[in-house]
Amino acid sequence: MSFTRAKLFLACTLSLSFGLSACSNSNNEAKQTTLTASTPATGEASNLIERNAEQRLIKTLEQHFKTANIKAKVLEIKATEVPNLVWVSLEGMGSVYATSDGKYIIQGDVIRLGDKTLHNVSESLQAEANKKLLSQLKTEDLIVYPAKASTKHVIYVFTDISCPYCHKLHEHMDEINAKGIEVRYIAWPRGEQFMPAMQSVWCSDNRQAAFDRAIRGEQLAPATCSNPVKAQYEMGLAMGVNGTPAIYNSEGVYLGGYLTPDELSSRLDN
Repeated sequence: MSFTRAKLFLACTLSLSFGLSACSNSNNEAKQTTLTASTPATGEASNLIERNAEQRLIKTLEQHFKTANIKAKVLEIKATEVPNLVWVSLEGMGSVYATSDGKYIIQGDVIRLGDKTLHNVSESLQAEANKKLLSQLKTEDLIVYPAKASTKHVIYVFTDISCPYCHKLHEHMDEINAKGIEVRYIAWPRGEQFMPAMQSVWCSDNRQAAFDRAIRGEQLAPATCSNPVKAQYEMGLAMGVNGTPAIYNSEGVYLGGYLTPDELSSRLDN
């Protein structure tokens, strides 16, 4: 995948020509009645109807994307607490909301009001998807700074050696580890021009020592090998990463960008 990320527009209106017609709805309703009547367990029939509706929505969205020259594959659709609004996971890019008829997509946060604190509707859905992706990572493909004494928390940090705030975070590594926090770095070069430098780090005999030097601004000798840098970058895109550092806990919850050791510890404890 190229580093030129496909751009989806906020609240964009998609072509209506591929929407579900009244005729097709009528045909589907007839099929659903037959399925419900012939299936012993009503719950199973209901689930089948939902799966069929989901597949129709996926087909509609992907056709709209194709019409708009957007290369996007739908991986998963999940219902949200908002009526007629679903959560859509896309391959190689961040998730979006879509209306249940497939006519509109929305990027950004949907916030529920009514409580003393604001509630991000997508937070738990995105965290669940993030957790699955993070669980697929192999420890040997990361740069790990273990906690000192007992490990209380594990965090995943998308990082780039050219990023000033990544430098600042790394300066506090001893203090972070002393708080019982294990740090697992994931490569996320902020542009194609930074890819070779990150690959040099990941291809070093001592990856941690190389990262320590590079994050201080030292120039590393070019090195190439079979490495996970590009794959990790693409995983970050799928999680919605758009800058570094990007810090996640082991449950896939986004904690923020640069945080002081005390702020980081507080967020993890809470």
